[in-house]
Amino acid sequence: MTKVLDSFRLDGKVALVTGGAGLYGRQIAEALAEAGAKTFIASRGIEALEKQAKKFRDAGLDVTALQLDQSIEDSVRSLLEQIVDTAGQVDILVNNAVARTMEPGAPRYEAFAKSQEINATGILMMTEIFAEHMAGRKTGSIINVGSIYGMLGPDLSLYVDTGMHTPNQPDYWYNKGGMLQLTRYAAAFYGPSGVRVNTISPGGFFDNQPEKFVQRYNAKTFLGRMANEQDLKGVIVFLASDASGYITGVNIPVDAGLTAK
Repeated sequence: MTKVLDSFRLDGKVALVTGGAGLYGRQIAEALAEAGAKTFIASRGIEALEKQAKKFRDAGLDVTALQLDQSIEDSVRSLLEQIVDTAGQVDILVNNAVARTMEPGAPRYEAFAKSQEINATGILMMTEIFAEHMAGRKTGSIINVGSIYGMLGPDLSLYVDTGMHTPNQPDYWYNKGGMLQLTRYAAAFYGPSGVRVNTISPGGFFDNQPEKFVQRYNAKTFLGRMANEQDLKGVIVFLASDASGYITGVNIPVDAGLTAK
């Protein structure tokens, strides 16, 4: 019988993290590699990915950067083929990449439509194409990185007199909310083939926001702080590993209790 701490190990597993050079992606990829997985990170920005992958390798971690345009089916299929050719399989997929197309000044409805190509259709393609591969092997874990804003409406009071832009990007709420239902659908559809699908919904990440914003945000959490560069690592390894072998179709808020209030 496997000892409980050994069930968290990912030795011999192959993982893919999309968007692996960003605030969330860096710690997610690092966690998987530290737990023993051969880890690939992928996005359109290959130069930033290569720099990040080199930092990981210099630290003794097995991380490789690959190109991906999540809005193009051929690119998604090519990525799967490259990883299988290199590593033989994919055991873990973390759908972490997100495109912020509705920045201030962008043509609003064109930007919303573009967002759906990447953040909705793109996530569907990643999930189904990689899940079919996993289903053929009768095992696999897919982790979707959502947001508390897939669970809640925006709290505009956080931004008053901070100098920050008030969020006016409904695609983010739309896509992160839809991700929760896609997770449940995919968990039901691929569960009989041994593939688990879950979501984590992070809360606010501290990235040197104005002090007034940080103080307001902290007051809304039970733990009195924003997330840091370690806070997603444990839950990612848990959901990727055999330690969560009987868990699928769920959403885990990682938000210091904000959504529990």
